[in-house]
Amino acid sequence: MNKQFLQNIEDVIAALYKAKDNRLFESMQYSLSAGGKRIRPLFVLTTIDSLGGKADDGLPFGVALEMIHTYSLIHDDLPAMDDDDYRRGKLTNHKQFDEATAILAGDALLTDSFRMITDSQLDTDIKLSLISLLSEAAGSKGMVYGQMLDMAGEHQSLELDQMEQVHSYKTGELIRAAFVASGTIMKLTEEKIKLLDQIGRNVGLMFQIQDDILDVEGSFEEIGKPIGSDIANDKSTYVSLLGLEQSKALLKEKFNHTEKLVQTLSPINDGLLQLIRFIIERNK
Repeated sequence: MNKQFLQNIEDVIAALYKAKDNRLFESMQYSLSAGGKRIRPLFVLTTIDSLGGKADDGLPFGVALEMIHTYSLIHDDLPAMDDDDYRRGKLTNHKQFDEATAILAGDALLTDSFRMITDSQLDTDIKLSLISLLSEAAGSKGMVYGQMLDMAGEHQSLELDQMEQVHSYKTGELIRAAFVASGTIMKLTEEKIKLLDQIGRNVGLMFQIQDDILDVEGSFEEIGKPIGSDIANDKSTYVSLLGLEQSKALLKEKFNHTEKLVQTLSPINDGLLQLIRFIIERNK
């Protein structure tokens, strides 16, 4: 993981909502600054850098992804959804503030994310492409649809392909968007963008497999939420369907496939593969 890229992301996020005595801003910044891994923006910057571009060109879109991801977590934690009290080792937004404020904070983060793109210095045609990509990945054809599938699948025993469909939308779409956006910003060929799309889909599933493994093997101190919460909510996971060892084997298989796809892009450094390895080896 490139520490300078991470610092650049943190600097932008820290400057977003500084106004004092503004409960909405406090709520938004509380969740934005709750210690996330910044995986989605890191993938944007790292992919651009690995393919020979200027990493900071990806900052606006990367931070927009983080804002949408954060809004989704705020809403996921609400009593009407997962009803969680802790996120990343801290009280969830609605517990720290209140439900109404949490809902509005999520709404504002989603809306403001598009301003990150429109206010950027990117070419107008690139901005339009990124706005279209982001709205599709986050909305009724992407992440939100995945959340609906996830809720519908509670208390049911899903088949593997059904569960992968849930995660490809709920978790995978924003990660896929990070890779596609990188190619769009760099004005790569359609063929290379399709390759980035496939890499993003694979990484999204790998991320979820490792999440499911950590839900069994992790600790509250490491992952910042109660262990076994998926089991407690009667959700199908890779571990519940395949078992722990087979889930780990599937993770390795998907990484090997993804590694070959990345090499096809002829990256100028190994930063992207290092970040993907971090995803599957993380303990939180």
